[in-house]
Amino acid sequence: MTAVAKQDQMDHVDDTGPAGDEAHARVEDDRRPEGGGQRPGDDGEDPAESGAWDDGLIARRATEDTPPPEAPVRAATGGGPPEPLAYDGPLRSRLDALRELVGLSRARLDNQTLAEAARVLDEATARRKLSGQHTVVAIAGATGSGKSQLFNTLAGVPISETGVRRPTTAAPIACSWSDGAAALIDRLGIPGRLRRRPLQSAEAEAQLRGLVLIDLPDHDSAAVRHREHVDRVLGLVDAVIWVVDPEKYADAALHERYLRPMAGHAEVMFVVLNQTDRLPAEATEQILDDLRRLLDEDGIALGEYDEPGATVLALSALTGDGVGDLREVLGRFVAERGAAARRVSADVDAAAADLRPVYAAGQGVGLSEQAREEFSGRLADAVGATAAGEAAERAWLRSANRACGTPWLRLWRWYHDRGGPQTGSLPVRPQADAEATARQRVEQAVRTVSDQAAAELPTPWAQAVREAAVRGSQGLSESLDELAVGAGLPPGRPPRPGWWPVAVLVQAAMTLLQVVGGLWLAGQIAGLLAPNLGVPVLLMLCGIVGGPLVEWSCRLAARGPARRYGQEAERRLREAAASCGRARVLDPVAAELLRYREVREQYGRIAGVGVGR
Repeated sequence: MTAVAKQDQMDHVDDTGPAGDEAHARVEDDRRPEGGGQRPGDDGEDPAESGAWDDGLIARRATEDTPPPEAPVRAATGGGPPEPLAYDGPLRSRLDALRELVGLSRARLDNQTLAEAARVLDEATARRKLSGQHTVVAIAGATGSGKSQLFNTLAGVPISETGVRRPTTAAPIACSWSDGAAALIDRLGIPGRLRRRPLQSAEAEAQLRGLVLIDLPDHDSAAVRHREHVDRVLGLVDAVIWVVDPEKYADAALHERYLRPMAGHAEVMFVVLNQTDRLPAEATEQILDDLRRLLDEDGIALGEYDEPGATVLALSALTGDGVGDLREVLGRFVAERGAAARRVSADVDAAAADLRPVYAAGQGVGLSEQAREEFSGRLADAVGATAAGEAAERAWLRSANRACGTPWLRLWRWYHDRGGPQTGSLPVRPQADAEATARQRVEQAVRTVSDQAAAELPTPWAQAVREAAVRGSQGLSESLDELAVGAGLPPGRPPRPGWWPVAVLVQAAMTLLQVVGGLWLAGQIAGLLAPNLGVPVLLMLCGIVGGPLVEWSCRLAARGPARRYGQEAERRLREAAASCGRARVLDPVAAELLRYREVREQYGRIAGVGVGR
């Protein structure tokens, strides 16, 4: 094939998007022979001119003694559809917790913050419905790293085009070692004309059965579409083989854009140093050591000494040196059938790490009892509960004085208070400046309690708490004003102690003594009665002295009941203000805090660690 023809072919592959090729892929699967290979010329080219894109049928004709691949595959699968992927209990629990977390957070967090978590849930659900007997592994690398050559070496037949011209691979190419992987490849958006089968041999079929290998375009390609293919497929495959060469193994673009963000996926990651044929043995070991150091700096755990982590190998795809080790490690990896679940678990870990700033909080989340009492106290001060209690106390004393005072003093007070304001009987409504001050106190109390409740919360939840407090405070000042009028004094007449009627009778007797003594003395002066000044004067003195003495005694005795009456009035007003503040502000704030505790509990299940109490 000429260079121009190859370029035309590459342009055709590159311009074909995955969305438009899904139906075509299914048609190609239906027309595919039983062996799973693609028909020669299905992509519109002459089979004789498409050697670089051969699907292995020519190689199979050259080895006619090789048993057909469908026989062992159907024996393994029972001839039916492949079994779907099964997640173990802990992973299912984490996915359920993540799903509930996203649902509870929709109204509090923006869609962009939850986008990655939602994507993980969607991909986990989609992967679970597909085959659990296959493992999808992508081969990724930079320009000139030799990944397509390694792809062809593992397949045993030239499938992906290799050459000096860059970029060579324009779209992902799939190679499946067994049947039943069509749905998995459909999920990657790879059309039927880019699906191949490897060179069939009993040893290769048994060693890599269940493997679906994907050759990706260069991740550092100058073509934007090629990089988009890489980013899209890397988010869908079960594992990835990173192919690096001695010249670009420390490339910052590779480490900063891919390896470092994917550090949590070390268990489903292979890092292969290719082109070792260009290096002496000691140089290969030095580069491997430096590569391991860079991976450690990226946070990637290395699977050494039987520990979980990334596998690091050195090989030469050109000479085949070390490819057998990769094939053996890859065969064991595929045979475990656990890569897909580990990939999903790593995705959940990554999503939890991204969400930690919006769910992890300090130790003091919530409102303490002291903060609640302080808020109620500020509302009581704003509504004037103390002043109302003092007014109630004065009103009770005034009532006692009027009932137990001398008639002459009551008459003088009546004349003095005639037409004046009745102060002390009810709390006086504050004037405009006092109302403004009370409103400011209420607003300050709401701000203080909302800040205390949101102090240790992440920013989105702190904002939600403050908004709930502000919404609840609307109309709070007016409600407190109504309480100041209706809830200050206990209903009905003030209670009277048992000595009150006795004091009234004694005061009436003192007044009667004054009247009798005055009339007796007046009768003597008028000559109507016999002169005897001692008795009437004594009666008058007893009444005159006894009346104020009784009033003074009653005033002393009334201080205790009056104080209790005022305290009761203050208590009622404080309780009413606290109840109003609790219903309008504290309860909405508590509801937001409860919602946060629920999502924090779910986040703890996802992350597997505590995030603060």
